[in-house]
Amino acid sequence: MNATDRARAEKVSGSTRPSSDANSMWSMLFLAWLVALVASLGALFIGEVMGQTPCVLCWYQRAFMFPLAIVLAVGALRSDSGTWRFGLPLAVVGSGIAFYHSLLYAGVLAEALEPCGQGPSCTDAAMTIFGSIPLPFLSFIAFAAIALLLFLTTRVKNS
Repeated sequence: MNATDRARAEKVSGSTRPSSDANSMWSMLFLAWLVALVASLGALFIGEVMGQTPCVLCWYQRAFMFPLAIVLAVGALRSDSGTWRFGLPLAVVGSGIAFYHSLLYAGVLAEALEPCGQGPSCTDAAMTIFGSIPLPFLSFIAFAAIALLLFLTTRVKNS
């Protein structure tokens, strides 16, 4: 039985198995949502439980990450192939802010541009995870991973 005959047989038998492309798209949406959820819960834990007040750029990054967790959850639950239209702009702008913040943290940009002057400093040792990964870098990694996963969902053929 060739592929055409199998497709006809499934159509006649009423098989509604989701295609591997649909499973792949859902998996990428789910992974993107998982990254956004962990990042959002991590930011809330650091701010509310550990008592670390976020700097201005951290607030901006939160403003893009928190809605991503909701948008991606709805998209994954609905298996919506158009979720990237809403999520990708949030992830790209958020990653841009996180990248800028990372450049400030690394000292690549001039300190005069640093927005952390009035609030808490992101260069504090308490602003690292696992003792060595700075929060701005971790935020950039999370946004970039979400953007990549959403971009990949646009490459999956929907059936």
